[in-house]
Amino acid sequence: NVIEPPDAGTQIPGASTNGSEGASTSASALNGAAGTEGMSTDGTYATGALARHIIYFDFDKSEIKPEFADIVSAHAHNLTSHPNLKMKLEGNTDERGTREYNIGLGERRAQAVRRALMLQGVAESQLTTVSFGSERPAAEGDDEGAWSKNRSVEMVYTP
Repeated sequence: NVIEPPDAGTQIPGASTNGSEGASTSASALNGAAGTEGMSTDGTYATGALARHIIYFDFDKSEIKPEFADIVSAHAHNLTSHPNLKMKLEGNTDERGTREYNIGLGERRAQAVRRALMLQGVAESQLTTVSFGSERPAAEGDDEGAWSKNRSVEMVYTP
C-alpha cells in the first residue's frame, strides 16, 4: 500500500525508510531531500507495517517481541518481491553495560532480525548487519523512557 507524493524521485523500487520513530538514518539522508519521513526510496509513501522499520527489544534481550512480527514480515515480503533491494540491520543498545558488551548485544539483535527475515525467504546477499552498541542513541536520558527507545534494530534500505 503506497501513496504517490508530488514530484516523486527515481530510486530503488519498494524500499521503505524512516517511519515516525525518529531514528538517525532517513530517506532525506539517503536521497538528499528534506521531508521524506515514511517515504520509500521509489518516491512513494509506505503505509502500514512497511512504513515502520524499527524493532524494539527488552532490556538485555535479543529476542524479537511478537508485536514486531508484522513489521518483519512486511519487510521480508518487500525484499523477496524486489530481489535487487538490500537492507542494513543496525543493532543498538541503551547506555548501560560496557562498550564491548553493548557491541555484542547490538550484533545479537541485528542477527536475530536477519534470521527472521531469512526464514521468510530473504536472500542472505540482501542483508548486512552492523552493531553500534550504545554509540548512536535515538533518545538522550537516564531513564527507562529513553533507554527503551535505544534498544533497537533499525532496518535501513541501502542503494
